[in-house]
Amino acid sequence: MTHEPTGPEPANGPAHPLYGYSTATVSDALDRLGRDGCLSGIAPLFDGARIFGRAYTVSYVAAGHPAGTVGDYLDDMRPGDVAVLDNGGRTDCTVWGDILTAMASDRGVAGTVIDGVCRDVRRALDVSYPLFTRGRYMRTGKDRVEVRDVQCPVSVGGVRIAPRQLVIADADGAVTVPPDVEDEVAEICHTIHEREARIVDDVLAGRSLAEARAAHGYHLLQRNQA
Repeated sequence: MTHEPTGPEPANGPAHPLYGYSTATVSDALDRLGRDGCLSGIAPLFDGARIFGRAYTVSYVAAGHPAGTVGDYLDDMRPGDVAVLDNGGRTDCTVWGDILTAMASDRGVAGTVIDGVCRDVRRALDVSYPLFTRGRYMRTGKDRVEVRDVQCPVSVGGVRIAPRQLVIADADGAVTVPPDVEDEVAEICHTIHEREARIVDDVLAGRSLAEARAAHGYHLLQRNQA
């Protein structure tokens, strides 16, 4: 019985060593290192949505008088980038809708993660464009919020994300991996994946769950060693 990581194909370039691992496995690896990367409250728009790519960050603030733009940043994004939008967790107005979905999907953007809400979800569902947000809501952000800055550090789900930081998302939610521990996280993910695969093999072969977990150190896989 073989166990291979599954996940979205990288949009460009060679496969990253973390490509294919689930957010659950990455989360366990971050726990082991005592690092936080899980974006609380951020969920996929639809089952099967997945993201693997580098963050292109956008920060929003309440609109001034007169109101500024909600952003034309997609013109500057590259195929494989992930739009990471910090709207301060607001759920009363959106910063993503139909036009952005159409353009992002056509340009090969890997997906969008929003600390806030989206609208016009029908198109995203029709074209299977990956959206990870706090929910959906119909009211526009125009004249309510404006872009403060792009390609700056932002906060999503209580976690700081810098430009070009790795973002991974799947059915369980979204995580980000700090750049200084990418290699370590990849190594730990490999160990976790291999040991959990052995546990599955053992229990399917008739061994008790308690015995299989003990044999492969299941309860220590995510434990911080500091």
